[in-house]
Amino acid sequence: METAEHIRALDEEGRLLAAAARKAGTDAEVPTCPDWRIRDLVRHTGVVHRWATAFVSEGHPSPRPIGTGPDLDGDALLTWFEEGHRRLVDTLRAAPADVDCWTFLPAPSPLAFWARRQAHETAVHRADADAALGGPPGEPPMELAVDGIDELLLGFHARGRSRVRTETPRVLRVRATDTGAVWTVQLSSEPPVAQRAEASDTKGAKGAKGSEDAEDAEDADCEISGPAHRLYLSLWNRLPFPAVTGDPSLAELWRETSGIV
Repeated sequence: METAEHIRALDEEGRLLAAAARKAGTDAEVPTCPDWRIRDLVRHTGVVHRWATAFVSEGHPSPRPIGTGPDLDGDALLTWFEEGHRRLVDTLRAAPADVDCWTFLPAPSPLAFWARRQAHETAVHRADADAALGGPPGEPPMELAVDGIDELLLGFHARGRSRVRTETPRVLRVRATDTGAVWTVQLSSEPPVAQRAEASDTKGAKGAKGSEDAEDAEDADCEISGPAHRLYLSLWNRLPFPAVTGDPSLAELWRETSGIV
């Protein structure tokens, strides 16, 4: 995805988050974040939005504390969130392409990093707000979901902070059944090493899809598969995994250790 597309996704996901939060009410429980109510979710996301805005608008070259949110609730808190979200979107749209500031994941530029990171921050928390309404989380667009899986597997979990590790080498595969994207994650006592390919890239012009799946399964200890939007939210531990084949302990390992720190 291009930076402009990430900013559009951030704009849309923030609006949807605010609408779901207003409908649920700030005292509603957030089942995907068991210790939170909507007020906690909105305050957290609003603080992150302001934190990100400051890096881009003020060009901070090094990390800064995120801080805490205001002592607001109800409509006042939701309005505060909407104002901060709008400021972030406007700041990213107005920023020069060569803006220089601190980032924490590889990206083509600081602007590209912050647009992408905040699009996914907001999309995942929009799913949390949807869950507070008692139904399933809204589906992120397919392209955003695939991009978010990339960010999670090739970005966050490539860092030394990742706790998804195994005593002996294992292979976890993640397959988006609706797009053909396949991620192969090499697990060991070191940080995970992930690669993404399309099904056609790894198997060429083979015949039956079933034979491709069977051949893939032979070199993976566990495979998690499903539509991209379900994989995206399940890898962020917002939904159950759509389907797990092979050794289920690796899927459980993900559940237990993949939280971002």
